[in-house]
Amino acid sequence: MLAHLPVLQVIVPLMAAPLCLLLIRQRLVWLFSLIASGLAFLISSLLLQQVMTSGTIVYEMGGWDAPWGIEYRIDQLNAFLLLIISAISTVVLLGARASIKREIPANKRTLFYILYLLSLSGMLGIVATGDAFNVFVFLEISSLSTYALIALGKDRRALWAAYQYLIMGTIGATFILIGIGLMYQMTGTLNMEDLSQRLPEVESTRTVFTAYAFIIVGLCLKLALFPLHLWLPNAYAYAPSIVTAFLAATATKVAIYLLIRFTFSVFGLSFSFTAVPLQILFLTLGLLGIFAASMAAIYQQNVKHLFAYSSIAQVGYMIVGFSVSTTTGLMATLLHMFNHALMKGAVFLALGAVMYRIGSVQLSQFQGLGRQMPLTMAAIVIGGLSLIGVPLTVGFISKWYLILATLENGWWPVAVLILAGSLLAVVYLWRIVEIAYFKPPLANTESIKEAPMSLLIPVWMLVIANIYFGIDTRLSVQVAQAAAQSLFGVSP
Repeated sequence: MLAHLPVLQVIVPLMAAPLCLLLIRQRLVWLFSLIASGLAFLISSLLLQQVMTSGTIVYEMGGWDAPWGIEYRIDQLNAFLLLIISAISTVVLLGARASIKREIPANKRTLFYILYLLSLSGMLGIVATGDAFNVFVFLEISSLSTYALIALGKDRRALWAAYQYLIMGTIGATFILIGIGLMYQMTGTLNMEDLSQRLPEVESTRTVFTAYAFIIVGLCLKLALFPLHLWLPNAYAYAPSIVTAFLAATATKVAIYLLIRFTFSVFGLSFSFTAVPLQILFLTLGLLGIFAASMAAIYQQNVKHLFAYSSIAQVGYMIVGFSVSTTTGLMATLLHMFNHALMKGAVFLALGAVMYRIGSVQLSQFQGLGRQMPLTMAAIVIGGLSLIGVPLTVGFISKWYLILATLENGWWPVAVLILAGSLLAVVYLWRIVEIAYFKPPLANTESIKEAPMSLLIPVWMLVIANIYFGIDTRLSVQVAQAAAQSLFGVSP
């Protein structure tokens, strides 16, 4: 059984999705989905443990050797991502039953769980596979189910948001497919390990440059890098709260994983940052994303919109770490992927609790909620403090390593800009604090009380994780460091 863990990682949620149709009662569908996601989390934990002790795991589908067969290759990098995705998925599903009662019609709830599990298996497949075409297949499974999940939102604008995401996502996926096709044309293989060995022979050709350009642009669309981020704010704002919490914590991380994988493992560092001078471009776009999105967040009246723009800014931090192109820089990016999943998972789940009680996430409706929903609002504030990078939260750890990476490179102006970007986060968080804690409750809102425990438990699991991994950094730092070193070919 242990030998088949890489494929079980993907198969378990993929097979569980259609089986949901056989279950009649909503409670059973939810419990079954939760068990499937929990099993995926258990498998990812075992895989990470195995990789950290024994090294890279190679699993050949059907016993066919690569490049003829499809190979799943699990190393420190994707084992870390598998853990993040499956952990967030399981915690979010804990609160799903209560949340979707308010936000999704009864006749569509089973469909929600099917689409959720398909999206989860697609993301896990993208991360686990060692085959470039397989990446595209799983990308489509994940994307198509995500578009449908967003469209389930009660607000009619959810349909427009899903359509917007569909158009942008399809363009991104098409670009990635064209890039993969061009690489296949030049090398005759789709296996990533094999591609990394064959591409250096032909890397000076226009076709390979074109392939790289198509893949990079496609991935930048998927990860919502400024200015290719236009699909994200509405998708997060109008999707059901559970969907937003899941996507905000996982989707962009998967796209950043692919960017790292193709840049370091497939094309190689010398090609990506020497032959194609993308370092300055990524650094510039990352910094512009931090400031432009943070400024936009300050002026938002919908709190989901506010934190959606905040997510674009946080992607900017990850891209800055990536552009430093050192072990410490990449380690900072990987840490921030883990930490940001915890922050945004907590914040958007807490907003789901607000939505459950008052049916709105407009900032004007937050008056007095600090007293009426103290636990929920405390969760949003702690998640916000983590976004700022306050010590004893996870946000501090990743920003510390990011500033360290820029200073190692002698980029002190960039370090100053990173700190300035964090100050902007103080501004938009303060807007929420001011209204929730320093203004009286609105008229006729005396009946508002705390969210139910079924929502508060998963919210506070992630809040506690925000603090715990901000103090005890052994797991996150150790794995991120090992993954970064392996990508740079440094022995731990």
